[in-house]
Order: sequence, then C-alpha cells, then structure tokens
Amino acid sequence: MLIIFTVIISFFVLILSVSFINHKIQLSKEEELFVPTGQLVEVNGHQMHIYTEGKGEETLVFMSGGGTSSPALDFKSLYSLLSDKYKIVVVEKAGYGFSEVTDTDRDIDTILAETKEALFKSGVEGPYILFPHSMSGIEALKWAQDYPDEIKAIIGLDMAVPAAYEELDINMFLVRLGALAANTGLTRWISNLSESDAIKYGNLTDKEKKLYKVIFYRRTLTKDMINEINNIKANAQKVKKVEMPNIPILLFSSNGEGTGFDNKTWNGIQNDFISMIYNGKLIELDSSHYVHSIDYERIAEESEEFIESLNR
Repeated sequence: MLIIFTVIISFFVLILSVSFINHKIQLSKEEELFVPTGQLVEVNGHQMHIYTEGKGEETLVFMSGGGTSSPALDFKSLYSLLSDKYKIVVVEKAGYGFSEVTDTDRDIDTILAETKEALFKSGVEGPYILFPHSMSGIEALKWAQDYPDEIKAIIGLDMAVPAAYEELDINMFLVRLGALAANTGLTRWISNLSESDAIKYGNLTDKEKKLYKVIFYRRTLTKDMINEINNIKANAQKVKKVEMPNIPILLFSSNGEGTGFDNKTWNGIQNDFISMIYNGKLIELDSSHYVHSIDYERIAEESEEFIESLNR
C-alpha cells in the first residue's frame, strides 16, 4: 500500500514539475507580447495600468469583476461602441491585466483609494459614470457613498450588491487550488480554459484574442485576486451598513449563469436592490454573467440613452 501511495505521489510531482517547466518556457516566449496598451502609474508602491480611449464630456470608468484577467480587453466589445461619444477609462487593479501583482491589503478602502489615485495620476478627472462588473459593484457603491460629488451615475454590468454576498458560499480551498493550477501551468493543458466570453462572443481581433490569452496565463487567481475574494464578504458588509447612494443607477442583470445563483434568486437580489434606489432602473438580459461580452450592442444602446437622460 505504501509503495502504491509513493508511486502516485511521485507521478503527481513529476506532472507538476513538467508542467511548471513548460509554463516558464511559454511565459518567456510570450514576454514580448505582454506590452501595456495604456498608461502605467505608480500607486501605493506598485504599478497600475489605466487604459483610455475616446473623447467626450462624460467620462465612463469601467471596473472589472473579480478574477477577470484582462479588464482592458474584456470590456472592449462594449466600450468600442461608446468611445466615439464618451471618454473611456478602464482601471486595472493590482494583480489584473498589465498592473503589477502585489500582496497588499484588499479591503474596500484600500482598493478604492488605489483606483482614485491611479485616475488622478493618469490625469483623468471626474465626475465619473461608473461601469462596474460583478464584484466591483461593491467598490462602485462605496465610491458613491464616500465621494458623492465624484460620481454622476452607476451603470451596473451584472454587478454584485451587498445582499449577494450574504448568501454566496465561497470555497477558498477551491480558489487556492485554482491558483496552484495557474502557477504551475496546469491551466495550459486545458485549451478552452483561456477562451473567455470576450473571445468567444465579443468583437476582439485575432491579435487581441492572442494577447488576452497571454495575459490570462499571467493573471489568473493572482495573490491580489485571492486576497480580494477573501475580503469580499467583509467589504460588502461595510457598504451595507451605509445608506445607498442617492444617484441614478441602471442595472443590467444576467440570467444568473456564472453568478453562483439561479435565475430567480439572482434577479430577485437585483430587483430588491434597485427598489431602494430613487432614480433606478433594471434591465434583465437572457445571457450569462459577462453580459458586456454578449449583449454589448443592446447595453451600449441602453447606456447611451440613460446617459443622455442625465443631462435633460
């Protein structure tokens, strides 16, 4: 029995070793493609990446959900339909996209402070219209609570609200197991794992799809992402304890697929939240969690109409 166990362990170690070596070789080959498409600014002792595009009186700030490898490319299908009329900004938090991987605190106040400083240092001024996806909905609400003069409106892309994290069960063991798979290159052996919804359904070019995959193998379940997930329930509670912001909010809600909830429960959470907002609107979509990569044309149309209504 001991011999069998030893053989199994040895085989497992061999697989990990071969995978890790291959991963390092591939990372080295891909290095020349890993070039920031926007501006790098130093924030809190590390580099953060800010991507900007377009011009206009309104500044739209896109904020990625937890674990999205390449926010600047992930949102492209949507913001490319809006950049002819508005100034587009994508903030890549620590450990995301071209931003540096760190081991800093991921409490909501630190995350928000870093986002604000990155925008300031890149010369992007408010007020802003925030486009948060998923987990960053918590940060967007905190921003509007603490600095209401800086936020004109929020357009949520299947964004999470505090109530979602009261019911969601997060298995940190599986999260850390996923991080091990990413760090040892095991993710490279599953070809379709790097095929994000932005790649499958969006309007990315072949060159952008290739770059997305290059970033995926560098920015999957980084230290920052894990710390963020580990802190999200506490962060959500901080937001819940304060009155919801009195600003216009438009929510696009998915069918629940990819959220950890079924359709009825997820849309129930979204409807309960928007009912508390004086100037709020909810649009339910029949697509999975990354709505901006699937229903981007409708979202762009509805968002433009919503934004223009703010100035009437």
